[in-house]
Amino acid sequence: MLKEFKDFAMKGNLVDIAVGFVMGAAFKQVVTSFTGGIVSPLIGLIFNADLKDLKYIVKDGVADETGKVVGEVAVLYGDFLTNVIDFIIVAFVMFLIVKGLNNLKKKEEPAPEPAPAGPSQEELLEQIRDLLAKK
Repeated sequence: MLKEFKDFAMKGNLVDIAVGFVMGAAFKQVVTSFTGGIVSPLIGLIFNADLKDLKYIVKDGVADETGKVVGEVAVLYGDFLTNVIDFIIVAFVMFLIVKGLNNLKKKEEPAPEPAPAGPSQEELLEQIRDLLAKK
């Protein structure tokens, strides 16, 4: 059973998927950093606030003795917009990678050779038969 699991785990496709998953997770961190450090502040200039902090307050909360707001009900649309921007960036880059790989695969695969023009095997045999019949 251990040997079967090892064979399964070492299949090329499974290893490729695992590597892709780890690379995707690392790339997601880069995109999140880009969005949080560059895109959000630039969009925040428009709204005079950090994009992640934008929210629609449904019910105001009350400050407790530590100064922390308790009981506030809010729709955190800024955080949602940040995640949507992250997703769009990741999806676009993945699209470009897949498109590039598909283009490379198309170039690697040689085009099938066209069938040679000329008589078929049956036609050649008929010609030989006819020539032998004339003799």
